[in-house]
Amino acid sequence: MTLLLVLPLFGILALSLYWVGVNRSLSWVGLGILSGLCILVVVYLSEGDTVSPSLGTAIVPLAAGALASFAVVLTVSVVRLVTLVLAFVVTVVLAELAIPGNVGMQDAQILLGWMLATIFGYWLSASIPRAGRRIHSIGRAHRAERQASETEAQRRQGARLLHDTVLATLTLLAHSGVGVAASALQQQAGEDARLLRQLRLGATPVPQSSGSYTLEPVEETALGTTLESVKQRFGRMGLEVSWHGTGQVLLPSDVLDAFLLALAECLENVRRHAGVTDAHVTITDDESTVRAMVTDAGVGFVLSDIDEARLGFKDSVVARLSEVGGNVRLFSSPGAGTTVVLEVPK
Repeated sequence: MTLLLVLPLFGILALSLYWVGVNRSLSWVGLGILSGLCILVVVYLSEGDTVSPSLGTAIVPLAAGALASFAVVLTVSVVRLVTLVLAFVVTVVLAELAIPGNVGMQDAQILLGWMLATIFGYWLSASIPRAGRRIHSIGRAHRAERQASETEAQRRQGARLLHDTVLATLTLLAHSGVGVAASALQQQAGEDARLLRQLRLGATPVPQSSGSYTLEPVEETALGTTLESVKQRFGRMGLEVSWHGTGQVLLPSDVLDAFLLALAECLENVRRHAGVTDAHVTITDDESTVRAMVTDAGVGFVLSDIDEARLGFKDSVVARLSEVGGNVRLFSSPGAGTTVVLEVPK
């Protein structure tokens, strides 16, 4: 008879423990404690009747230990602490009444169980907010680092943009526009002025080709539709560019932008430093890569003589292609001209 009464109560106790673990609700705590205390009451009322001493000795510690489990979630507020103390006192009293013999050892076991559960609950309630604050701090540091990285990337992009446009125009003006038609210089200055107005208004220009910027990015563009504008621009500036190979290659907009701007920077270096009026660009591609080989028959130079502080090649060519997964190879020697190989993924 005792088993028939306590088994459903143990079921309710187990169900309460499960839901307390899910939502820490005080209602489930109360139901679980009530069912556990009812088990002790049943054992006490059945003493000397249908329950054997060994069965009572097994049921009481099990019920008392299960009740101690609720102490884990009863350390976070005053109401829960009061519930914890009352539940502990009633558990000890009913356990003593249910099994009168060996009271000292039984009380010590119950006290130890409740004490360990209470200490663990207190540690858990203190650790969770601390862990939450630490996670929030890490997230805040990550956001700050990401913002700093984005700011630095924007700064580098702005520096490259000004180098490729305004600085190039100022260099032409500093040399009195030698070799460049006045109309071409005027057009270049007008494009740079529009670009600076966009930047002043807080816009972020997206380059579609060297010397031409727009605020509307595209997903994918054919290479051939943009190479001609590069050729025309440098033609106006006195450098005849001869194209070889295919131009009908589709590239993502960010890759195309980096590829064209790096290519234009290579041609600008030819115009400024090679001492020639023509350059050759050969475009090839395979299943995964698009290549551009820029060659000139100019004065050439010693590779080790490139100044590390120069923005032009290191940042406007090498770093720009690296950001989109590309790479650059440079070949030159004095009197033998220069060849630059640009590679970007499709």
